[in-house]
Amino acid sequence: MSNPLRVLSPDELRRRTSMKWRRYSPDVLPLWVAEMDVPLAEPVARALTEAVALGDTGYPEGPVYAEALADFATARWGWTVDVERTAIVPDVMMGIVEVLKLVTGNGDAVVVNPPVYPPFYQFIEHSDRRVVEAPLSPAHRIDLATLDAAFRAATAGGRPAAYLLCSPHNPTGTVHTRDELTAVADLAARHEVRVVVDEIHAPLVYPDSTHVPYLTLPGADNAFALLSASKAWNLAGLKAAVAVAGPAVAKDLERMPEEVSHGPSHLGIIAHSAALRHGRDWLDSLLVGLDDNRRLLGELLAERVPEIGYRQPQGTYLAWLDCRALDLPGDPAAVFLERGRVALNPGPEFGTGGDGRVRLNLATSPDIITEAVRRMASVLR
Repeated sequence: MSNPLRVLSPDELRRRTSMKWRRYSPDVLPLWVAEMDVPLAEPVARALTEAVALGDTGYPEGPVYAEALADFATARWGWTVDVERTAIVPDVMMGIVEVLKLVTGNGDAVVVNPPVYPPFYQFIEHSDRRVVEAPLSPAHRIDLATLDAAFRAATAGGRPAAYLLCSPHNPTGTVHTRDELTAVADLAARHEVRVVVDEIHAPLVYPDSTHVPYLTLPGADNAFALLSASKAWNLAGLKAAVAVAGPAVAKDLERMPEEVSHGPSHLGIIAHSAALRHGRDWLDSLLVGLDDNRRLLGELLAERVPEIGYRQPQGTYLAWLDCRALDLPGDPAAVFLERGRVALNPGPEFGTGGDGRVRLNLATSPDIITEAVRRMASVLR
Protein backbone atom coordinates (compact mmCIF):
# COMPACT_ATOMS: atom_id res chain seq x y z
CA MET A 1 0.00 0.00 0.00
CA SER A 2 1.36 3.45 -0.93
CA ASN A 3 2.33 6.11 1.58
CA PRO A 4 -0.87 8.15 2.18
CA LEU A 5 1.25 11.22 3.01
CA ARG A 6 2.45 11.40 -0.60
CA VAL A 7 -0.95 11.32 -2.30
CA LEU A 8 -2.39 14.84 -2.07
CA SER A 9 -0.83 17.94 -3.61
CA PRO A 10 -0.82 21.34 -1.86
CA ASP A 11 -3.45 22.55 -4.35
CA GLU A 12 -5.72 19.63 -3.43
CA LEU A 13 -5.17 20.23 0.28
CA ARG A 14 -6.06 23.91 -0.04
CA ARG A 15 -9.50 22.89 -1.28
CA ARG A 16 -10.23 21.58 2.22
CA THR A 17 -12.41 23.73 4.46
CA SER A 18 -11.22 22.42 7.85
CA MET A 19 -9.16 24.39 10.32
CA LYS A 20 -5.65 23.40 9.26
CA TRP A 21 -5.87 24.70 5.70
CA ARG A 22 -8.29 27.60 6.25
CA ARG A 23 -7.00 29.38 9.36
CA TYR A 24 -4.11 31.09 7.52
CA SER A 25 -3.68 32.74 4.14
CA PRO A 26 -2.65 30.60 1.15
CA ASP A 27 0.99 31.69 1.30
CA VAL A 28 1.39 30.02 4.73
CA LEU A 29 2.47 26.38 5.12
CA PRO A 30 0.28 24.99 7.94
CA LEU A 31 2.19 22.54 10.14
CA TRP A 32 0.26 23.19 13.32
CA VAL A 33 -3.11 21.68 14.34
CA ALA A 34 -3.39 17.87 14.50
CA GLU A 35 -4.93 17.19 11.11
CA MET A 36 -3.13 14.94 8.64
CA ASP A 37 -2.61 15.67 4.96
CA VAL A 38 -3.94 12.30 3.81
CA PRO A 39 -6.95 10.97 1.90
CA LEU A 40 -9.47 8.94 3.86
CA ALA A 41 -8.57 5.29 4.25
CA GLU A 42 -10.58 3.40 1.63
CA PRO A 43 -12.47 1.18 4.15
CA VAL A 44 -13.57 4.31 6.02
CA ALA A 45 -14.66 6.10 2.85
CA ARG A 46 -16.58 3.01 1.75
CA ALA A 47 -18.37 2.66 5.09
CA LEU A 48 -19.41 6.31 5.05
CA THR A 49 -20.55 6.16 1.42
CA GLU A 50 -22.69 3.11 2.13
CA ALA A 51 -24.21 4.75 5.19
CA VAL A 52 -25.10 7.91 3.27
CA ALA A 53 -26.57 5.87 0.42
CA LEU A 54 -28.81 4.13 2.96
CA GLY A 55 -29.71 7.36 4.70
CA ASP A 56 -28.18 5.82 7.83
CA THR A 57 -27.68 9.16 9.54
CA GLY A 58 -29.67 8.81 12.75
CA TYR A 59 -28.67 8.29 16.36
CA PRO A 60 -25.94 5.83 17.39
CA GLU A 61 -26.92 2.57 19.05
CA GLY A 62 -25.15 -0.50 20.36
CA PRO A 63 -21.56 -1.50 21.17
CA VAL A 64 -20.18 -1.60 17.61
CA TYR A 65 -17.44 0.96 18.32
CA ALA A 66 -16.37 -0.66 21.58
CA GLU A 67 -16.29 -4.07 19.90
CA ALA A 68 -14.11 -2.74 17.08
CA LEU A 69 -11.79 -1.11 19.61
CA ALA A 70 -11.59 -4.35 21.60
CA ASP A 71 -10.63 -6.28 18.47
CA PHE A 72 -7.96 -3.71 17.58
CA ALA A 73 -6.60 -3.59 21.14
CA THR A 74 -6.20 -7.36 21.25
CA ALA A 75 -4.46 -7.48 17.88
CA ARG A 76 -2.14 -4.51 18.45
CA TRP A 77 -1.43 -4.48 22.16
CA GLY A 78 -2.57 -7.84 23.54
CA TRP A 79 -5.13 -5.98 25.65
CA THR A 80 -8.50 -7.61 26.27
CA VAL A 81 -11.04 -4.80 26.55
CA ASP A 82 -14.25 -5.76 28.34
CA VAL A 83 -16.96 -4.15 26.22
CA GLU A 84 -19.26 -4.20 29.26
CA ARG A 85 -16.95 -1.66 30.90
CA THR A 86 -17.07 0.90 28.10
CA ALA A 87 -19.18 3.89 27.16
CA ILE A 88 -19.31 5.93 23.98
CA VAL A 89 -18.54 9.63 24.48
CA PRO A 90 -18.57 12.60 22.10
CA ASP A 91 -14.78 12.77 21.81
CA VAL A 92 -11.77 12.17 24.03
CA MET A 93 -11.74 15.58 25.71
CA MET A 94 -15.47 15.57 26.46
CA GLY A 95 -15.06 12.02 27.71
CA ILE A 96 -12.28 13.17 30.01
CA VAL A 97 -14.50 15.92 31.39
CA GLU A 98 -17.30 13.44 32.11
CA VAL A 99 -14.93 10.99 33.80
CA LEU A 100 -13.37 13.75 35.90
CA LYS A 101 -16.87 14.61 37.07
CA LEU A 102 -17.25 11.01 38.25
CA VAL A 103 -14.05 10.96 40.33
CA THR A 104 -13.60 14.58 41.52
CA GLY A 105 -15.74 17.48 42.65
CA ASN A 106 -15.76 21.22 42.08
CA GLY A 107 -12.51 22.77 43.27
CA ASP A 108 -10.61 19.48 43.36
CA ALA A 109 -7.20 19.18 41.73
CA VAL A 110 -6.21 17.49 38.48
CA VAL A 111 -2.50 16.82 37.96
CA VAL A 112 -0.98 17.18 34.47
CA ASN A 113 2.52 16.79 32.99
CA PRO A 114 3.49 19.94 31.12
CA PRO A 115 4.33 20.75 28.48
CA VAL A 116 1.04 19.11 27.54
CA TYR A 117 -1.94 19.36 25.18
CA PRO A 118 -3.43 22.86 25.82
CA PRO A 119 -7.10 21.75 26.09
CA PHE A 120 -6.15 19.85 29.25
CA TYR A 121 -5.85 23.22 30.98
CA GLN A 122 -8.92 24.72 29.35
CA PHE A 123 -11.29 21.82 29.97
CA ILE A 124 -10.11 21.24 33.54
CA GLU A 125 -10.56 24.89 34.47
CA HIS A 126 -13.93 25.17 32.69
CA SER A 127 -15.05 22.16 34.74
CA ASP A 128 -14.28 24.09 37.95
CA ARG A 129 -11.26 21.92 38.80
CA ARG A 130 -7.74 23.12 39.65
CA VAL A 131 -4.67 22.31 37.57
CA VAL A 132 -1.59 21.11 39.47
CA GLU A 133 1.50 20.79 37.29
CA ALA A 134 4.09 18.01 37.49
CA PRO A 135 6.48 18.99 34.69
CA LEU A 136 8.26 16.35 32.63
CA SER A 137 12.00 16.00 33.02
CA PRO A 138 14.37 17.74 30.55
CA ALA A 139 14.44 14.40 28.68
CA HIS A 140 10.62 14.56 28.37
CA ARG A 141 10.04 11.67 30.78
CA ILE A 142 7.73 11.47 33.80
CA ASP A 143 9.66 12.71 36.83
CA LEU A 144 8.46 10.52 39.69
CA ALA A 145 9.74 12.80 42.46
CA THR A 146 7.97 15.75 40.87
CA LEU A 147 4.82 13.70 40.40
CA ASP A 148 4.94 12.56 44.03
CA ALA A 149 5.12 16.18 45.19
CA ALA A 150 2.24 17.13 42.88
CA PHE A 151 0.10 14.27 44.23
CA ARG A 152 0.82 15.47 47.78
CA ALA A 153 -0.22 19.00 46.90
CA ALA A 154 -3.31 17.82 45.02
CA THR A 155 -4.60 15.71 47.89
CA ALA A 156 -3.71 18.13 50.71
CA GLY A 157 -6.45 18.24 53.29
CA GLY A 158 -7.80 14.88 52.21
CA ARG A 159 -9.46 16.16 49.05
CA PRO A 160 -10.02 13.84 46.07
CA ALA A 161 -7.69 14.35 43.13
CA ALA A 162 -7.13 12.98 39.65
CA TYR A 163 -4.14 12.59 37.38
CA LEU A 164 -4.76 13.29 33.69
CA LEU A 165 -2.02 11.36 31.91
CA CYS A 166 -1.27 11.81 28.20
CA SER A 167 0.00 8.49 26.81
CA PRO A 168 1.62 8.72 24.28
CA HIS A 169 2.47 12.27 25.21
CA ASN A 170 1.46 15.32 23.21
CA PRO A 171 3.50 17.42 22.30
CA THR A 172 6.79 15.67 23.07
CA GLY A 173 6.02 12.33 21.41
CA THR A 174 7.23 10.44 24.48
CA VAL A 175 5.95 6.87 24.77
CA HIS A 176 5.91 5.99 28.44
CA THR A 177 7.55 2.66 29.30
CA ARG A 178 5.97 -0.17 31.26
CA ASP A 179 8.29 0.54 34.19
CA GLU A 180 7.38 4.23 34.20
CA LEU A 181 3.66 3.53 34.07
CA THR A 182 3.88 0.85 36.76
CA ALA A 183 5.64 3.37 39.00
CA VAL A 184 2.87 5.87 38.25
CA ALA A 185 0.22 3.32 39.24
CA ASP A 186 2.04 2.61 42.50
CA LEU A 187 2.34 6.30 43.28
CA ALA A 188 -1.31 6.97 42.47
CA ALA A 189 -2.41 4.12 44.72
CA ARG A 190 -0.27 5.41 47.57
CA HIS A 191 -1.84 8.87 47.33
CA GLU A 192 -5.32 7.62 46.39
CA VAL A 193 -5.26 9.67 43.19
CA ARG A 194 -7.56 8.53 40.40
CA VAL A 195 -5.83 8.15 37.04
CA VAL A 196 -7.53 9.16 33.78
CA VAL A 197 -5.48 8.39 30.67
CA ASP A 198 -5.76 10.03 27.27
CA GLU A 199 -4.59 7.31 24.85
CA ILE A 200 -5.80 8.94 21.65
CA HIS A 201 -2.34 8.67 20.04
CA ALA A 202 -1.88 5.01 21.04
CA PRO A 203 -2.10 3.62 17.47
CA LEU A 204 0.64 6.06 16.38
CA VAL A 205 3.76 4.49 17.90
CA TYR A 206 6.97 3.81 15.96
CA PRO A 207 8.78 0.45 15.75
CA ASP A 208 11.45 1.44 18.27
CA SER A 209 8.84 1.92 21.04
CA THR A 210 5.87 0.04 22.47
CA HIS A 211 2.58 1.44 23.68
CA VAL A 212 1.51 -0.04 27.02
CA PRO A 213 -2.24 0.39 27.68
CA TYR A 214 -2.49 1.79 31.19
CA LEU A 215 -5.38 -0.47 32.17
CA THR A 216 -3.21 -3.57 31.57
CA LEU A 217 -0.96 -2.66 34.51
CA PRO A 218 -1.19 -4.10 38.00
CA GLY A 219 -2.70 -1.50 40.30
CA ALA A 220 -4.63 0.25 37.52
CA ASP A 221 -7.97 -1.38 38.32
CA ASN A 222 -9.58 1.91 39.38
CA ALA A 223 -8.36 3.97 36.41
CA PHE A 224 -10.06 5.08 33.20
CA ALA A 225 -8.77 5.30 29.64
CA LEU A 226 -10.14 7.34 26.76
CA LEU A 227 -9.45 6.17 23.21
CA SER A 228 -10.49 7.14 19.69
CA ALA A 229 -9.60 6.39 16.08
CA SER A 230 -9.71 10.09 15.28
CA LYS A 231 -5.99 10.88 15.37
CA ALA A 232 -4.65 7.77 13.65
CA TRP A 233 -7.14 7.90 10.75
CA ASN A 234 -7.68 11.68 10.55
CA LEU A 235 -11.31 11.61 11.69
CA ALA A 236 -11.47 14.65 13.97
CA GLY A 237 -14.48 15.98 12.08
CA LEU A 238 -16.38 12.73 12.71
CA LYS A 239 -16.82 12.90 16.46
CA ALA A 240 -16.70 9.73 18.57
CA ALA A 241 -14.60 8.12 21.32
CA VAL A 242 -14.75 5.34 23.89
CA ALA A 243 -14.27 5.52 27.65
CA VAL A 244 -12.95 2.30 29.23
CA ALA A 245 -13.18 1.67 32.97
CA GLY A 246 -10.83 -0.49 34.98
CA PRO A 247 -12.43 -3.60 36.51
CA ALA A 248 -12.85 -2.00 39.94
CA VAL A 249 -14.75 1.06 38.70
CA ALA A 250 -17.41 -0.22 36.33
CA LYS A 251 -19.99 1.15 38.78
CA ASP A 252 -18.44 4.61 38.43
CA LEU A 253 -18.84 4.45 34.66
CA GLU A 254 -22.49 3.46 35.09
CA ARG A 255 -23.03 6.82 36.81
CA MET A 256 -22.14 8.68 33.61
CA PRO A 257 -25.32 10.46 32.46
CA GLU A 258 -27.14 8.65 29.67
CA GLU A 259 -27.29 11.83 27.58
CA VAL A 260 -23.50 11.74 27.15
CA SER A 261 -23.97 8.82 24.77
CA HIS A 262 -26.08 11.08 22.54
CA GLY A 263 -23.06 13.26 21.77
CA PRO A 264 -21.06 11.02 19.42
CA SER A 265 -21.86 11.23 15.74
CA HIS A 266 -23.46 8.11 14.29
CA LEU A 267 -21.38 8.59 11.13
CA GLY A 268 -18.37 9.05 13.40
CA ILE A 269 -18.98 5.69 15.04
CA ILE A 270 -19.40 4.04 11.63
CA ALA A 271 -16.15 5.63 10.40
CA HIS A 272 -14.12 4.88 13.53
CA SER A 273 -15.32 1.28 13.67
CA ALA A 274 -14.41 0.73 10.01
CA ALA A 275 -10.97 2.22 10.62
CA LEU A 276 -10.24 0.00 13.61
CA ARG A 277 -11.47 -3.18 11.92
CA HIS A 278 -10.49 -2.67 8.29
CA GLY A 279 -8.02 0.21 8.16
CA ARG A 280 -5.00 -1.46 9.73
CA ASP A 281 -3.00 -1.89 6.51
CA TRP A 282 -3.58 1.80 5.77
CA LEU A 283 -2.36 2.66 9.29
CA ASP A 284 0.77 0.56 8.80
CA SER A 285 1.56 2.43 5.58
CA LEU A 286 0.97 5.74 7.34
CA LEU A 287 3.38 4.77 10.13
CA VAL A 288 6.09 3.97 7.59
CA GLY A 289 5.61 7.40 6.06
CA LEU A 290 5.61 9.15 9.43
CA ASP A 291 8.74 7.24 10.44
CA ASP A 292 10.45 8.54 7.29
CA ASN A 293 9.25 12.06 8.05
CA ARG A 294 10.53 12.14 11.64
CA ARG A 295 13.95 11.11 10.35
CA LEU A 296 13.81 13.58 7.46
CA LEU A 297 13.01 16.42 9.83
CA GLY A 298 16.04 15.55 11.94
CA GLU A 299 18.31 15.51 8.90
CA LEU A 300 16.96 18.82 7.58
CA LEU A 301 17.27 20.58 10.92
CA ALA A 302 20.81 19.28 11.46
CA GLU A 303 21.78 20.57 8.04
CA ARG A 304 19.97 23.92 7.94
CA VAL A 305 19.06 24.97 11.49
CA PRO A 306 21.31 22.95 13.82
CA GLU A 307 20.60 25.34 16.69
CA ILE A 308 17.07 23.92 17.01
CA GLY A 309 16.87 21.09 19.54
CA TYR A 310 14.94 18.05 18.33
CA ARG A 311 14.32 14.59 19.74
CA GLN A 312 12.63 12.23 17.34
CA PRO A 313 9.16 11.44 18.72
CA GLN A 314 8.60 7.86 19.80
CA GLY A 315 4.91 8.20 19.03
CA THR A 316 2.39 10.68 17.57
CA TYR A 317 3.01 12.73 14.43
CA LEU A 318 4.12 15.75 16.44
CA ALA A 319 7.61 17.18 16.83
CA TRP A 320 8.56 19.34 19.81
CA LEU A 321 11.29 21.78 18.80
CA ASP A 322 13.48 23.74 21.20
CA CYS A 323 14.23 27.10 19.59
CA ARG A 324 15.73 28.89 22.57
CA ALA A 325 19.26 28.90 21.13
CA LEU A 326 18.01 30.91 18.13
CA ASP A 327 17.54 33.97 20.38
CA LEU A 328 14.54 35.14 18.37
CA PRO A 329 12.60 38.24 19.44
CA GLY A 330 9.52 36.92 21.23
CA ASP A 331 7.62 33.73 20.53
CA PRO A 332 9.41 31.61 17.88
CA ALA A 333 6.10 30.47 16.38
CA ALA A 334 5.09 34.09 15.77
CA VAL A 335 8.45 34.83 14.16
CA PHE A 336 8.32 31.78 11.88
CA LEU A 337 4.78 32.73 10.86
CA GLU A 338 5.48 36.39 10.21
CA ARG A 339 8.87 36.06 8.53
CA GLY A 340 8.84 32.52 7.16
CA ARG A 341 5.12 31.94 6.48
CA VAL A 342 5.14 28.66 8.39
CA ALA A 343 2.38 28.06 10.96
CA LEU A 344 3.45 26.12 14.06
CA ASN A 345 1.90 25.78 17.52
CA PRO A 346 3.40 28.20 20.07
CA GLY A 347 5.11 26.43 22.96
CA PRO A 348 3.77 28.60 25.81
CA GLU A 349 0.25 27.27 25.11
CA PHE A 350 1.44 23.89 26.44
CA GLY A 351 2.21 25.18 29.95
CA THR A 352 5.43 25.05 31.93
CA GLY A 353 8.36 24.09 29.73
CA GLY A 354 6.84 25.60 26.61
CA ASP A 355 8.71 28.89 26.43
CA GLY A 356 10.98 29.08 23.41
CA ARG A 357 9.51 25.92 21.88
CA VAL A 358 7.16 25.15 19.02
CA ARG A 359 5.17 22.09 17.96
CA LEU A 360 5.42 20.95 14.35
CA ASN A 361 3.00 18.54 12.66
CA LEU A 362 4.87 15.81 10.75
CA ALA A 363 1.77 14.37 9.08
CA THR A 364 2.32 15.93 5.69
CA SER A 365 4.37 15.26 2.58
CA PRO A 366 8.19 15.18 2.68
CA ASP A 367 8.17 18.05 0.17
CA ILE A 368 6.16 20.26 2.51
CA ILE A 369 8.42 19.43 5.45
CA THR A 370 11.46 20.24 3.34
CA GLU A 371 10.00 23.57 2.24
CA ALA A 372 8.94 24.41 5.80
CA VAL A 373 12.46 23.90 7.14
CA ARG A 374 13.87 25.94 4.27
CA ARG A 375 11.54 28.77 5.22
CA MET A 376 12.40 28.46 8.92
CA ALA A 377 16.11 28.62 8.08
CA SER A 378 15.52 31.72 5.92
CA VAL A 379 14.24 33.56 9.00
CA LEU A 380 17.70 33.39 10.53
CA ARG A 381 19.63 34.82 7.60
